[in-house]
Amino acid sequence: MVERLPHPGGLRLVLTPNRSLSWHGNVRIWMGLFVLSALIATGFTLMGAWVIIPFAGLELIALACGIYLTSQACQRQEVLSIDGDDIHLEKGRKRKQQEWSLPTRYTRLQIHSPSHPFTPARLSLSHRDTEVSIGTFLNIEDTGKLIEILERKGLRIERKEPDPNIGLWF
Repeated sequence: MVERLPHPGGLRLVLTPNRSLSWHGNVRIWMGLFVLSALIATGFTLMGAWVIIPFAGLELIALACGIYLTSQACQRQEVLSIDGDDIHLEKGRKRKQQEWSLPTRYTRLQIHSPSHPFTPARLSLSHRDTEVSIGTFLNIEDTGKLIEILERKGLRIERKEPDPNIGLWF
């Protein structure tokens, strides 16, 4: 998701992955599945198939791990600020973990075209030896929106076509 924030004298964008549910919503779904699985396991146990209990437990543990890891990955965000002569990029989860500052005049936005039509283009900010990827988690529409905003802001665009691949589909 690309969100534009008010910023005096420049542009500030917050880039975040699309999140369909909050952490509490995910926990509620897991609890519902836990209750359903417990009822089914209890029914089978009463019929004599007690061996289903460990498998139901393992299934719920695997589901909880998957929900947790997905929720953690969805907490990432990037803050891109353009103030006159500087482009400032911050990346992190819940707090700033990485930070870059590049000169606006000599920085270009590299757009690596996708090799498959259903994947978004890869974007990176490039200045001399520094190349920083941005918005790796954005979908096709949000990537297009980000390119349009940065193009209107006057950032130089450099498009790169994918290498020809040998294969049936990719």
